[in-house]
Amino acid sequence: MKRWWILSSLLVALAACGPRSKCGPDTAVVDHVIDGDTIVLQDGTKIRYLLVDTPEITLGKNDCWGQEAADFNRAHVEGKTVSLKYDDAECTDRYNRTLAWVSADGLELNAELVKQGYACELYVAPGGQARKEEFLTYEAQAKTDRVGMWGQCTVIPCSR
Repeated sequence: MKRWWILSSLLVALAACGPRSKCGPDTAVVDHVIDGDTIVLQDGTKIRYLLVDTPEITLGKNDCWGQEAADFNRAHVEGKTVSLKYDDAECTDRYNRTLAWVSADGLELNAELVKQGYACELYVAPGGQARKEEFLTYEAQAKTDRVGMWGQCTVIPCSR
């Protein structure tokens, strides 16, 4: 009887952790936002958004629209449980940040950042290859509509 209780308790605990990909958990709580495209989970894992490059506000930089991108990100994810999806082709970047698609309250932040002019598309092979053209289309539309930084900044730091 005691063994059964221990085994069932262990199974319940494992189920509560939720499924995981080889790259990380499917859900997690965001501890804090570093900038427009990087967050830190409660367990200390740094998450870098796939296919997104926002203007910089770290390491002494203060690029045009960088604070706005960070504020947008913070308003949507900080302190919240987010859904994480990964491109299993590449789990981490060269800085050892986990690469992911991040969603909160039904909104995928990667796409919204680009659509609303807070970010440029950034493809670093091979992560995100399947959605690269989709994100280039979002960026082109934001430029055409002069949304966010495309209508506010004279220099777009993340633009190619």
